[in-house]
Amino acid sequence: MKAPRVTLEQWRTLQAIVDSGGYAQAAEHLHRSQSSISYAMQRLESHLGIKILKLNGRKAELTEAGARILHQARGLLKDASDLEFLAENMRADREAEIRLVVDAAFPFILLIRSLREFQPVSLGTQIQLEQVIMTGAEEKLVTGEADLAISFQVPGDMLGEELIHIEFIAAAHPDHPLHQLDEEITADHLRRHMQVVISDSGIQKNQNLGWLGANEQWFVSSMESALQLLQNGMGYAWLPRHILADSVQAGTLKFLPLHTGRSYHVSLYLIFAAHDPIGPATEQLAGIIRHCVQEYAHE
Repeated sequence: MKAPRVTLEQWRTLQAIVDSGGYAQAAEHLHRSQSSISYAMQRLESHLGIKILKLNGRKAELTEAGARILHQARGLLKDASDLEFLAENMRADREAEIRLVVDAAFPFILLIRSLREFQPVSLGTQIQLEQVIMTGAEEKLVTGEADLAISFQVPGDMLGEELIHIEFIAAAHPDHPLHQLDEEITADHLRRHMQVVISDSGIQKNQNLGWLGANEQWFVSSMESALQLLQNGMGYAWLPRHILADSVQAGTLKFLPLHTGRSYHVSLYLIFAAHDPIGPATEQLAGIIRHCVQEYAHE
C-alpha cells in the first residue's frame, strides 16, 4: 500500500512553526493543539525520510535540508493560495481584469496609493493600466477599451462624478529670457518664445489644452517630456502644479509672473464604462480611488 502523500496542511504547519518560532506558537497561530502540531511534523519527517527541524532550547530551527525544503514549500503554498483566491473570484463573479485608463494630469502618487490599497483585496483581479492625455480617456470609454477611467470629459451616455481639481500653471527655467523681463509677462511676450504643448492622445478629437498663441510650438506626448524640456531651458509650458512642485522647490523651474492667465483649473472625473451592472472589483477600486483623493485633499 502506498504511503500517504505530504499534504498542504503539513507544509503550512512547518511554515507556521518556523515563522512563529516554535511548536507552541504555531499551535496558537493555527488554533490547533500542540500535540497535533508535533504529530504533523513527525509524519512529515517520516514521509520525507530526513530531519527537518531541530530544537534549540524552546525554539524550533530548520536543519540545512529543512531550509531547502521549506524554501520550495513556500512557493507551493503561494501557488495554492493564488488558486484559492482565483476560485473565490469565480464564486463571487468578480472580474478577471479591470482596464483602468487614467489621464496623466492625475497625481501619480494618488494612483500608486490607490493601486497599493487595492492589491491586497483584489482577490486575483488584474489591472491593465494605461495613461493618456486629454480626450484619450473619453475615447477609450466610447470604444469599449476601458472599464474605469479618470478623464477630463464624460461621454454623453455614461455616468461620471467630479473627482479632483487640477491646477495648470505656467513655468520656465529660471534663466529663460521671460524671467529676465522687468515687467509682468503678457501674451505678446509669450508669442516671441517657444511654447511646449502636451499633445492630445485621443485620435478622433485631437484637442490641445490651454493657451496656444506662441508662434513657435513644440508638441510632446507626455508630461515627463515637457518637464524635461523646461528643466533644460527649452521653452515654457503650463503643467499641473503637482508635477512642477519638486522642480520649483529645487530651483530648476520657476513660475512665470504673467499679467493674466498665470494658471487655470480643470476637473477630472471618475467614470464607469457603460456596463450593466458594474463589476464588484471595479466598484471596489473606484471606492478606493475616491478615498485616496479625499485623504490627499486634507494633507
